[in-house]
Formats: sequence, structure tokens, C-alpha cells
Amino acid sequence: MTTPAPDGPARTAILTVDDDPGVSRSIARDLRQRYGEQHRIVRAESGEAALDALKEMRLRGDEVAVILADYRMPQMNGIEFLEEAMKTYPAARRVLLTAYADTDAAIEAINVVDLDYYLLKPWDPPEEKLYPVIDAQLDAWRLEDYQPVHVTKVVGHRWSARCTEVREFLARNEVAYRWFPSDEPDGERLLAAAGADGRTLPLVITPDGETMVAPSDSDLANRVGLSTTPAKDFYDLVVIGGGPAGLGAAVYGASEGLKTVLVERTATGGQAGQSSRIENYLGFPDGVSGAQLTTRARRQAQKFGAEVLTTREVVGLDIKGSARGIRFADGGTLGAHSIILATGVSYKQLGAPGLNEMTGRGVYYGSALTEASACIDQDVYIVGGANSAGQSAVYLSRHAKSVTLLVRGPSLERSMSYYLIQQIGEVPNITVRTCTEVIGAEGDGHLERLTLRNTADGDTEIVNSQMLFVFIGAAPLTEWLDGVVIRDDHGFVVAGPDLAPGGQKPAGWQLDRAPYHLETSIPGVFVAGDARAESAKRVASAVGEGAMAVMLVHRYLEKL
Repeated sequence: MTTPAPDGPARTAILTVDDDPGVSRSIARDLRQRYGEQHRIVRAESGEAALDALKEMRLRGDEVAVILADYRMPQMNGIEFLEEAMKTYPAARRVLLTAYADTDAAIEAINVVDLDYYLLKPWDPPEEKLYPVIDAQLDAWRLEDYQPVHVTKVVGHRWSARCTEVREFLARNEVAYRWFPSDEPDGERLLAAAGADGRTLPLVITPDGETMVAPSDSDLANRVGLSTTPAKDFYDLVVIGGGPAGLGAAVYGASEGLKTVLVERTATGGQAGQSSRIENYLGFPDGVSGAQLTTRARRQAQKFGAEVLTTREVVGLDIKGSARGIRFADGGTLGAHSIILATGVSYKQLGAPGLNEMTGRGVYYGSALTEASACIDQDVYIVGGANSAGQSAVYLSRHAKSVTLLVRGPSLERSMSYYLIQQIGEVPNITVRTCTEVIGAEGDGHLERLTLRNTADGDTEIVNSQMLFVFIGAAPLTEWLDGVVIRDDHGFVVAGPDLAPGGQKPAGWQLDRAPYHLETSIPGVFVAGDARAESAKRVASAVGEGAMAVMLVHRYLEKL
């Protein structure tokens, strides 16, 4: 159903469509309470009815500013509806309503309908979860002067490792893009228009029509509007790494008045940012995706004035009196009073024959968000027995024909949270194979087969699969600190009491006091999160350490 046309002058409309009558009435009521005086609120209970309403409004000359569509509607889902709605009102802001953090649906919607936002149901209280979203969309609609929103275009091959990296880079940095396979008509036309022959991919076309062939991450960041250059030469605090610990440090540092810059080599979020669903983080009883948590944290840090730099790799640490400095891979430098190392960890790579050649071509380390839609009706294999592997198994099981979790150990209990083990046991298309490892991979240009070995009896088996996701172990990203700060035998940074048990000062320590709790062997340089030796390797503890490190930075600065 739709609301009747009001008498009097036409007002800009906000349209909402949801097949659940109760939900439809509820969101229309909340929208009317806040926006009813300035905007016409139109609601529909099916995609077909909503399209009819849009056509009627177009004939009357009405404007539509925002369209909210439920994702899981029968006959015509939210993405299909929005794709059709764009033909009538291409300038309307598009919001997808989802019952959970469905990153796959959101990325698909970005590619197909230039999605502007996706909103989780329920949205109570609307003052916190609904109205700020609609306010932002209305503001953006006005600023666009009712012109269609253009996005970055990426033309490439599915089995190209670099194409996968570029898509991941854009997705993780929240840059809206649309993917065009190079062997399909639309992709071929874009290649021809750009004068590219398709042998060097990807081709990236910015919203203003500029083209880039196989760009580096740095070039890509500069052209799509990401910040890569610091505004100052010297800061109170430099945070290295944009995972939960780094973002936590940036939020607390900037909010407490420190001139703060966060430096990230790829995209904020770290491993947590690639998690499909985190259900044991305080304050999110229904779970939250890593991408959502990262986005909110980054915006929060920037709101308080922190700078966030991407595609800047730190390769050196300089100590000059009371000043601390960092050196970038491109030769640039940056100075500060204090530094927080929040570089996190990376997944270790499998050494089995064939896997290295297949990386990015069916073999993915961590959760490759852009490849989730390619798992539809596929037999997917996941290596790992910790939470990241379990979360991905549950997430991918929604679309894959089957998901097989390969675990080297005899069970999941030693490394995976209990709640996640219970969830996996309730999903019928997830199989857990313990005492199993991958010892080989084969394929013609991309992954096609895996060789598995039972570690208990040595039996081997060849299985067909085009998708393998690997979550094994954690290696700290601290090689550049070799010989500068004290690290343990595994490369993790040692800090605080662990530097010198018994309260003694570490070798080379020149201050009268002992190191603070998260302080490294260099005064004024702190470590937080997964890069720290003996850390808990959990999102909540990483955020807490980032905040604690800022408190200790204040203590350090007071005594300079």
C-alpha cells in the first residue's frame, strides 16, 4: 500500500518499502514524526507497489530524496527494487534495510545500485540509529543538486590477483565502485573507450572520467580522495596501524586534545575489519560486522580531529633527543613527541605446493569481502580453527553450496569461542574436518583442486574447489623494528614489566623510572594490541590497550 497524495503544494518525498506490514508501518511512523512537516512520507509493502508509486510521482513532477528498501523481500528483493527505482529517480539517495550485518549484500548493492548506506533492523531508538542516517542522506541529496551519483569503475579479470587487491582496497576504504568483468560487453566497451587492450589490468576509471591502468595503492588512494599526506610535520602523537588498537588510540588521543595522526599502510580495520560478524564485542548483543565497527571508529576519530593517512608504509623509527620520528618507504619523514605501535598481525601463509601461485586466484588469506558473492553454489574450504575462521564459515555458508572447515588439531575447543562452535554445529552445510591439512593446490590459472591429508593416519584425498580461505596463525608486522625496540623470539614487541622482570630497568634505559605498562624499550614509544607480546588477541582488549596507551602517553608528556 502507499500513502495518499497530500493536498496543497508538493513536498519532497521519502519512500520506504518493506513486505512486513508491521515493520512498514513502524518505519513510516518514525519517519513521519521527524520529517512529516517538511517531507511527504510514502510507504509500500512490495517492490511492485513502490515502483508504481514512484512512476506516479514522476508523472506529477514530485521529487524523491531518499528511498529505503528492505533487502529480503519476496518476488523482488531490495537490490532488485533499487536497481529499477534508479531508472525513475536516479538522484534519490538509496538505503538498504537489513536484519543483520550482511556485508555481501551491501557490497553487491554498491556495485549494482550505488548504495549510499545500509541500515540494520531494528533501528530503536530512532534518535540514535535512524534519524542521523536520514539527516545525512538528505544533506547529501541537497548538496548533489539532484544530480546522479557517479562512482569509480573497475574493469578486470576475476582470476587476477591484482584486480582482487584493488577491489579489496576500495571496499575496505569505503570507496563506492562498480565492477566490470573484462570479458563481458560492458567491460569491453570501457576498455575500448580508454584505449586499453585488456592485457594490463585492472583499468580504474574515476567518477570524473580519468583512467588509471594497473595503479598502485598510493596512486589509487590519491585519485579517489583518500588522504595520504600529513597536514603537519610534527604531532603530539603518531599512531602506526589502523586496527582496533590504533583506532582506539586515535579516538582517545584526539578527543583528549593531542594533535594525532594515524598512519595505515592499506586500510583501517586490520584483521578485525575483515570479519563478517563479531558477536562477543561489548555493546553489540546482535553482533556487528568488522567493517561497520571500523567505519564508526574511523569517523569517530576524525570527528575529534585525528588525521587518518592511508597507503603510507612505515619502515623506520628515529630517536632524536626527546623527539621521536618515523620514516616512510617513499623517503618521507614525520616527527612527534610520542608514538604508539599498533601494527597488528598478518595471517601466516601456507607453504604447500601450488598455493603461492594461486594467491588471489582462488586462494585468499583472511576474509576477501569482494569474493563472497563468488561463493554462491560453490564448495568452499576454510583453513583454521580460531574465531576468524569460524566467523567466515558461518558467513559464507549463507550462499555457498557447502563450507568445509579444515582444522589441524583434534577439535575446535582449544582455539574457538564456545558460542561460535555452537553456531557452526547448527548450520547444516558446514562440515568440520579435524586432523586435516592442505598439502597441495592445482589449477589452470586459478584454483581448481586441493590435496588434503589426514594428520592422524596419513591418508590423502583430492577435492574440487575454486575457493580456499586461510586463517592460520599470526605473524607480527614488526620486521622494520628489528634492532630498534626489544622483541621476543616471535617478533612481538615486549613492553612494560615484561622488559625487565623484578622491576629492573631494561638494558639501555636511561630514565630514572621503570617503563610504563605499555611502554617499549624506548621511552615515549608505546605498543598496543596484537603486536604486543602476550596480548589477548581480541578486539575488545586491543581497543582497551589503545585507550590505555594514550593515558600513558599523557603521563610521559607531563614529564618531558
